[in-house]
Amino acid sequence: MTAASEKSGKAASEKTASEKAASEKTASEKAAPEKTASGRRVSARSAAASSRGESRTALVRRARRINRELAEVYPYAHPELDFENPFQLVVATVLSAQTTDLRVNQTTPALFARYPTPEDLAEADPEEVEEILRPTGFFRAKTKSVIGLSRTLRDEFGGEVPGRLEDLVKLPGVGRKTAFVVLGNAFGRPGITVDTHFQRLVRRWRWTAETEPDKIETAVGGLFPKSEWTMLSHHVIFHGRRICHARKPACGACPIAPLCPAYGEGETDPEKARKLLKYEKGGFPGQRLNPPQAYLDAGGRPAPPLGAG
Repeated sequence: MTAASEKSGKAASEKTASEKAASEKTASEKAAPEKTASGRRVSARSAAASSRGESRTALVRRARRINRELAEVYPYAHPELDFENPFQLVVATVLSAQTTDLRVNQTTPALFARYPTPEDLAEADPEEVEEILRPTGFFRAKTKSVIGLSRTLRDEFGGEVPGRLEDLVKLPGVGRKTAFVVLGNAFGRPGITVDTHFQRLVRRWRWTAETEPDKIETAVGGLFPKSEWTMLSHHVIFHGRRICHARKPACGACPIAPLCPAYGEGETDPEKARKLLKYEKGGFPGQRLNPPQAYLDAGGRPAPPLGAG
């Protein structure tokens, strides 16, 4: 080989290596947003790597940082069931099983107009209640539960919803998840709501590997001060419904992507990811017909009543 050809070959090799390095850099830059909601720069890949073999202290710090970031993204986070008192909330939460909060919110106005108190619902004709609840699905079982819990409230609690966990779980159709929704949002007593969104996200974020709701509740509760439990639940559930979806999370539009070990499970292209956003993040109405004012002030839109549109 001549000196000229050797020089030419070396130049071509250096060019190929340079192009490869540039390509790898571009791919790395596209891998995730560089900043979290608060503007801090963090690598998503380093977050994924560091979460493996993560110490307890590091896990607590990362979990609390995610919650702080979500609090900035969703300062108006709230329970997405319409209610005016503890009785309405406990009934609405029971009805929300196997359906959307939106469908419940579209259905309960007629129910509470006809049966405004536990005493009223306790004496209701089951067939009439079934007809009102039909849009929520499983309406026969739900009718049995809401009439049963109303009778228990009337007969054992003087027509008032109790403010203790051990009493709430005695009501027909009420488990720990429903009880904590009521305690946190009707009585201001901290609780973690482990619904399907919460379960999915805390495992994606590797806060816990547990799969049973009560064990998830214990594991995640240990990462945060008790005073933060109720709002933590709202932040996580809001995020799960709007961005971190079950089948196709919008990773490229996620404000906490740099902190997420599961980054890349969903769409990473920012433009394509933005098209996956739901509710106010995607410009669509939320779940509630009568949402809090803070939600409306942030650009959220109320849902339409049943049968509208």
